[in-house]
Amino acid sequence: MSKLDISQVSSNWKKLQAQLKSDKKPEAHGNGVKRKRPEETQKIVGGFKKPKLAESRPVKRKMGTGGSKQAETGQAAHDRSTLIKEHGIAPEDVSAAYGAVNGTAKRHGDDVNGGLHPTHKAGKYVALDCEMVGTGPPPHSDNVLARASLVNFHGEQIYDSYVLPPPGIKVEDYRTHVSGIKPSHMKPGIARPFAEVQANVANLLAGRVLVGHALKNDLQVLLLSHPKRDLRDTSRHTKFRVESMGKPPALRNLAKSELGMMIQSGEHSSIEDARAAVLLYRKEKVGFEEENRRHFGVSHHRKDKKAVKEKGTPGIGDESDDDAEDEGDEEADLELLAQEDDGTEEVGQGQSVAPQAKRKRKRKKRTKRK
Repeated sequence: MSKLDISQVSSNWKKLQAQLKSDKKPEAHGNGVKRKRPEETQKIVGGFKKPKLAESRPVKRKMGTGGSKQAETGQAAHDRSTLIKEHGIAPEDVSAAYGAVNGTAKRHGDDVNGGLHPTHKAGKYVALDCEMVGTGPPPHSDNVLARASLVNFHGEQIYDSYVLPPPGIKVEDYRTHVSGIKPSHMKPGIARPFAEVQANVANLLAGRVLVGHALKNDLQVLLLSHPKRDLRDTSRHTKFRVESMGKPPALRNLAKSELGMMIQSGEHSSIEDARAAVLLYRKEKVGFEEENRRHFGVSHHRKDKKAVKEKGTPGIGDESDDDAEDEGDEEADLELLAQEDDGTEEVGQGQSVAPQAKRKRKRKKRTKRK
């Protein structure tokens, strides 16, 4: 390509070139080092200058760990008021759970290994939790009862005891970091024989509604059974399985999400776990009972309960509003349901004839007339 002849270029082009040269900034003498960013766009972190670009990157957080301390405090206060107003939990129980020992299920009146409590009554509802130790060949997965604890509907301790291992069985793994059980807890003079603990627990469960978390394991290690319609298992409640995608949730996670309580942060306490289970049941008592009615129908034990009260014998206990419900109209409804289940109806004085038998008789007469 031939070189441009300046004499043939227009004056406008010459003016443009001159203006471009005047607007151009003088170039700095390069020394082979990259130009630094302006000071106002940098931030000193740990003694080193770091670009502000790092501030714009999102901070990675685990789900559920965000939020300030003030927000968490406000949420805890809201949870407390909800438990008191909407779910009918006594304020002293909520304050004992939230405020007494930093939002845990501990209480100052707990008597560890105290056996049967001298004053606290069982009531209609009892919550059970057990601690177990390992035996058998490695990995020592066989469970042996080491501690049994029960609390009543109000979270009061009614029984707690360490348990001696059965004769001829050696404990191989005390699981202290989880169970809180140490070898000194399961020695004669401290722990009670298994048969004694089993009998005491069986007497406390008889005729009562049993609350707990994964109750199958607790009853299995106690070698006891309980009517299924009288079980309220927080690990099987439908609403509590939503966050765990249908799987049995951990009691620790339920206590944190539903009650705002911290439990099992270190060694477990069967008293605290039983208390957390009964608080979960009290919060969702209506849902538990509705679910139980769908599975087992309406209970027919009201008449026996009323007879016990009329005789004046010590009954199964009185909760604040639990035994007073369904007194009048439900008894009549239950009688009607019982009659329908029997398939009979009253005729004359003291006689009853099944409706199906009546229909058969009428059909026979009609056939004879034809």
